[in-house]
Formats: sequence, structure tokens, C-alpha cells
Amino acid sequence: MDGVRLAYRVWGETDAPAAVLLHCLGEDGEDWRGVVGRLATTHRVFALDQRGHGRSDWPGEYGFERWRDDAIGFVQALDLGPVTLIGHSLGATAALLLAAHRPDLVSRLIVEEPAPPVPADPPQSVPAPPPGPATFDWRAKVAVVTERNAPAPHWRAALSAITAPTLVIAGGATSHVPQQHLAELAGALPAARLVTVEDAGHLVHEERPGEYLAAVTAFLAGRD
Repeated sequence: MDGVRLAYRVWGETDAPAAVLLHCLGEDGEDWRGVVGRLATTHRVFALDQRGHGRSDWPGEYGFERWRDDAIGFVQALDLGPVTLIGHSLGATAALLLAAHRPDLVSRLIVEEPAPPVPADPPQSVPAPPPGPATFDWRAKVAVVTERNAPAPHWRAALSAITAPTLVIAGGATSHVPQQHLAELAGALPAARLVTVEDAGHLVHEERPGEYLAAVTAFLAGRD
């Protein structure tokens, strides 16, 4: 993982299939507490603190492909693959890039409100850091805004390399992510379905955990 130490939490039986969870900007592995109990009934669940967050290193070097590579290194270091890969927002974008770059490491992919591979419109700006002790490295925020405004051109083309069955979860009209972009994203993936949880907003698994888990468990069980 490029010398970066990653903290993680783990739940579930040791012999269960592995699921790796990637959180959003500004959070850490604790962000999944509301849904991880159900996931851990069928999977050995690993929730990372991504670089710049929580108890992992804050090296000052960030970007979606760095978060992607950290997750690849984690899966390889623990010899977990292929895994069910689950991400939210920043983590969902990193998960998409991972599944495209290393499809051999991903058996199923679940992405909740990912950043679409198109420039933000209107462009985003970086606010001043909030007062008080830092809860994550603000340079990670700068990196996300930079790449949201000018995503790498090859990201969109890379989506066709994803081979894992994919569930895209959208939060409906109250999300700040343009929902048509999530529909376009799902349509660009070789084996994807889109589920919209209306009025959930960007934090679907927090605001509507029951509906989130219903969609996820049905997908993992192979039910429509």
C-alpha cells in the first residue's frame, strides 16, 4: 500500500466469503455500523479507514487512484480476493476504479452514490477547514474536489472492463449527485442494475438502512 498503514475493523465468521467496505470522504470504518451487522451474517466484513481518515496514515498524498491502489494492496495483503466490494461516495468511486483495474479481485460490486466520471457542473470549490481538531486530512477534500472538477478521461472508458455483477444505489432527487449521471453510469457497466431509494439523499445507508440492506441482500442472494 505504498508504505501507508491502513487500519480496519472486521466482523463475521472467519470462513465466510469476504466483503470489503470503503467509506466516503470525512468518515472512517465506523460509518458502516448501522448496516454491518446484517452484512456480517453472510460475510466476513472488513471496513477500512482509508488513507487520510480515522486511524490510518495521513500521508498528504491523495486521489481516487491512490485510494483504489490502497484497497488493492489491502485485498492482496490479507489474501482475500475475489471479494464483494462495497463503497459509498469517494469509496464507491475507488471501488469502481478497482473493479475496472483488477477485475480478478472483485466477485460482486456495490456502489452507493459514486462520483460520476464527468466534470462537476457547476465546478466545486474547496471551503475553509472547519474549526477545531481535524477529523480527517483536509488535503483529501482538496484532492476530491480537484478530481471531481476534472476527472481523468480514461475513467469513463475503463468502466467497460468491469466484469463483476454490479449494483448501483442512488438516493433520489434529494441527493447532490445528479441522478441522471448515476443512471448513465449503470448503463455503461456490462452487468449492472440501478436501485433508487427515493428521498434518501446522498447518505442512503445512513438515512434508509432498511431499504439499503433490502437492495443489497437481494443482490447478493441473486434475487431481482
